[in-house]
Amino acid sequence: MDQIALNHEASAGDTHKQQVTSLPPEVVQCLENARFLHLATCVDNQPHVSLMNYTYIPSSQYSSAPVIVMTTNPSSKKTNNLVVNPNVSLLVHDWVSHRPPTQGRRMSGGSPGPEHRSSLASLLLNLNTSAISSISATINGTASLVARGSAEEAFYRGQHLENNTFDSEGGAASAPAQATQEDGGRECFVAGEEVRVILVHVRDIRTSDWKGSVKDWVLVPEGAAARVNGTR
Repeated sequence: MDQIALNHEASAGDTHKQQVTSLPPEVVQCLENARFLHLATCVDNQPHVSLMNYTYIPSSQYSSAPVIVMTTNPSSKKTNNLVVNPNVSLLVHDWVSHRPPTQGRRMSGGSPGPEHRSSLASLLLNLNTSAISSISATINGTASLVARGSAEEAFYRGQHLENNTFDSEGGAASAPAQATQEDGGRECFVAGEEVRVILVHVRDIRTSDWKGSVKDWVLVPEGAAARVNGTR
């Protein structure tokens, strides 16, 4: 699909969607490389965004279509929201952004600014922000809570736990103690008995690159001729 120049129709319109039966390779790459995504839910016109661990599963015995798995506290706001309104939006990208220094801006703390990094660290940062990925993906879909105690829940929980268990020696090291108390804590928020498993079925995807070019896809079942913009 050709790149669509950034304008009102391409960005806000709905006339350039392409039907696909599987996720585009660049979207799959994003999902496989990133560790977190942003989950947006909404009830009564009040949006809510959560930073989430996730697992992308292309297909399984429970779904021939791709799904995205997350887990959540059953009492959380996002859980309450998606029960009322299952329409959700996900934002994922696989680069790490670190704000560069600007004239007159003073650092308030946290990680060292670029002026304190070694040349190797700066090189790695530049590689990370420019070479690994050039797009972000917004994924719209329908979320549901998998039936508690079911074989399906056990399967997806197991996949999610395995995908979020990291070696102590590679780039994806185990999370520090503080992080385990947040949504990244697998024992609390993946393996806990009360934790609910969220399943998101993908409906459509939009990618955007750093130049502002966008691409839109709508996911349809294998062999189906779904309507897009009123046409087949």
